[in-house]
Amino acid sequence: MSNREAAVVYGKTTNINRSLAVSKVLERDAVEHLFDSLLPDMVQLALRASELCTKPIPLLKRGMSHSITMSQEQVACLLANAFFCTFPRRNSRKTEYCNYPDINFIRLFEGSSSRKIEKLKTLMCYFKSVTEQKPTGLVTFSRQRLDKPPNWKSSPTLLTRLHITCEGTIEDDGYGMLQVDFANKFVGGGVIGAGLVQEEIRFLINPELIVSRLFTEALDDNECLIITGSQQYSKYTGYSQTYKWAGCHHDTIPRDDWRRRCTEIVAIDALQFRNFLEQFHPDKLNRELNKAYCGFSHSEKESQNLAAVATGNWGCGVFGGDTRLKALIQMLAAAEAGRDVAYFTFGDNQLMTDVHNMHSFLTQRNISVGEVYDLLGQYYSSVCKNCLRRRPDISLYSFIYGQVGSSEFCFLFAETV
Repeated sequence: MSNREAAVVYGKTTNINRSLAVSKVLERDAVEHLFDSLLPDMVQLALRASELCTKPIPLLKRGMSHSITMSQEQVACLLANAFFCTFPRRNSRKTEYCNYPDINFIRLFEGSSSRKIEKLKTLMCYFKSVTEQKPTGLVTFSRQRLDKPPNWKSSPTLLTRLHITCEGTIEDDGYGMLQVDFANKFVGGGVIGAGLVQEEIRFLINPELIVSRLFTEALDDNECLIITGSQQYSKYTGYSQTYKWAGCHHDTIPRDDWRRRCTEIVAIDALQFRNFLEQFHPDKLNRELNKAYCGFSHSEKESQNLAAVATGNWGCGVFGGDTRLKALIQMLAAAEAGRDVAYFTFGDNQLMTDVHNMHSFLTQRNISVGEVYDLLGQYYSSVCKNCLRRRPDISLYSFIYGQVGSSEFCFLFAETV
């Protein structure tokens, strides 16, 4: 980095200092440490860019399956530069990076909302850790493209095992599993802006995920991003408006032979629905099934015993997805990918019961993926297609119970005759 660029970093530090101080991000002692030690150390880390990153960072572009492996120290250096907003061509949507997420942290320093304050506390915990003790591991970012989706209608695959609970979280209880990030197509979503739901929280407590925004182009419908080796640095409580940084976290997850933490996170972006009925259209179902399968079928090694998928209410909430449909879609995709499912309903006890009962109903009757897919198509054509209400009178699960039940009755009647 040139002297001029170094001056820019120091100049931006003044504005950032003012923002942090006015927002009362830290207590008095911590503020003194921030000004006297942490921010200067972060500046020095940012200035090591030419030393640590000797070649241009490759881009994970649309339409290609490609991986980048970086050291945690390189990631820390790049994130320090993002904090000081030194990536000049990433502040405008009019540049060649218009289809990439923003990476400079400038939006975090606008205003003084309580959510941004908690975000800054979380991120400063990370920077404190990496400046006091140099991280020594690696992180791999892999863009995965699905070129040949399954034939869902004719699939004979049976559902795999399901563990479902209303307690715990993906990050705390998904060790050894493929952990799902409910992503935006611009990975990280609003992590350095106002957003603060599942994806943003995961990117905050594992800040090394944020650097993927530097080089990952927006995901297409048949693509996902897999990050292997990111480290958790913070604990938290709450969600969205109630989110609070809850102190530093000591990550004890072991490392693999590449010195990566054995944490594998897959970013898959769901569709957003303004109309509830829209999500049951066959084209939308296919898109969501293929997106989930793209993420779940990834594996660095071919294996007959792939890790389970740790997931939950993907694409629900503000994206308008129906929780029971999305649970079924993910069960189908996981089965086709050869993985069991660990499903976290985030406190929703009724959803836990409903999904568990549906899974048991289907597995006890050996209903295949293709047969469930056909039932979804029947539900759209006979219930949703001509529905004049905002939501249909009969729910998806009630319809499936009725259709399978009536088929069983007809079979038994024919046998008796």
